Amino acid sequence: MTLDIVHDLQSVYRKLVDSTSRPGLISDLRKEAALVEEEDKNSCSASVLLVAQTLFDQEVSFKVFSPQADSVSKTINQLTYAKPTEAKKADFLLILQDAEKGCFEEAINHAKVGTLKNPHKSAFLIVEAKSVTSGEALLLKGPGIHTTELIHMDVNETWVESRQEKNKEYPLGIDLIFIDQHHQLIALPRTTQITRNRVMG
Repeated sequence: MTLDIVHDLQSVYRKLVDSTSRPGLISDLRKEAALVEEEDKNSCSASVLLVAQTLFDQEVSFKVFSPQADSVSKTINQLTYAKPTEAKKADFLLILQDAEKGCFEEAINHAKVGTLKNPHKSAFLIVEAKSVTSGEALLLKGPGIHTTELIHMDVNETWVESRQEKNKEYPLGIDLIFIDQHHQLIALPRTTQITRNRVMG
């Protein structure tokens, strides 16, 4: 079977909406990822390509952080017509798992936060992680969360404090999507409060 651009991407979009409206909810993209053509995977996961195809179009711009940035950018451009650009101008910043240490923090620092008149003109960061699971490392609170949610993300960068600093002047800020190598996705909108679970050390 091959990817149905309408039906399967609608399914990905619904899962993105679910995870964005209910931070801490892990969505499973394995079914859709299995349909992505092998030759399209090209240095980033099938799930990242699916999310790009779902969210990108010729009106948006993006920046890839990876040693394979040129080839990945070319693939995404061919699939979506979105245009590669520099980090501070990009609507989407993709931090792939093979990105050099420090790239995630660099992406956060350069990401645009929108304006008071147009807070939606901010950047979305799409981050490849080793794993995204329920866990006890990070405590989530905020809209869409009944009381609290506990999650764990295996990303070798310190990003929680950088994100907090970037989002301190709400409604300005950035939104994050994490996707792991098992095609599990979690979304963390700027309204979500994230603290490290100190009980676990």
